Amino acid sequence: MRLVTYDAGDGPRAGVLLDGEVAPVGASVRELLVSGSDIRSGDKRIPLDGVRLLAPVPDPQKIVCLGLNYRDHAAEAGQDIPANPLWFGKFANSLIGDGEPIVLPAAHPDYVDYEAELAVVIGRDGQVAGAMPFNDVSARDLQLQNPLWTSGKAVDTFAPCGPALVLSDEIDDLQALALRTRVNGEVVQEGTTAEMIFGVAETVAWLSRTMTLLPGDIIATGTPAGIGASKGLFLRDGDTVSVEIDGLGAVTNPVRAA
Repeated sequence: MRLVTYDAGDGPRAGVLLDGEVAPVGASVRELLVSGSDIRSGDKRIPLDGVRLLAPVPDPQKIVCLGLNYRDHAAEAGQDIPANPLWFGKFANSLIGDGEPIVLPAAHPDYVDYEAELAVVIGRDGQVAGAMPFNDVSARDLQLQNPLWTSGKAVDTFAPCGPALVLSDEIDDLQALALRTRVNGEVVQEGTTAEMIFGVAETVAWLSRTMTLLPGDIIATGTPAGIGASKGLFLRDGDTVSVEIDGLGAVTNPVRAA
């Protein structure tokens, strides 16, 4: 099952994605994850081209992002392999859905980078409810001004995700998913979740030692090698960037100047 948050002109609603249509399910996606009940939709269907897709979970309590979680990315960044998961936070202001624009910050537009990531979403009892593509957009100049990285990460529109939250019943193995980034249709980054240093289960267990993971919380699990900063390729006004994960779909966003 694939859950979406959409707006058909009357505000955000939760729905199930079905063959180019959305079936409304009433509650918000986070409320559905909190309840843990069977998700049932009625007979109503809305054509997908008649709605605006939002971030599948637009109101998480937490967005936790891992850094340097692929060996090849740590190598291209000139960093040692971390002994424990390294993480930083993003916030709900960064979340956007498929088709919504990434807006370059007016004062720092020149070094905005993409990062293809698998994001998992927590359900009840700390379990992984599902997963989705996630673009950890980063303003590298701002990021490097702060050793905690957040200043270059938690920018408005810098967390595109979706188009849908794919529930775990449709995913065979979270550690066997190919992912890639395309800029203007050209593949610029490729990897596989098998190459993670800390896999999803280990990451969830490690984070749970120090914080309570709640339904709707998002964990972005890091990016493989091939980021734009490694080759001087940064996002510009008019670009289109897409993060795709096999079996989960692609989140595609235009890039716009402020």
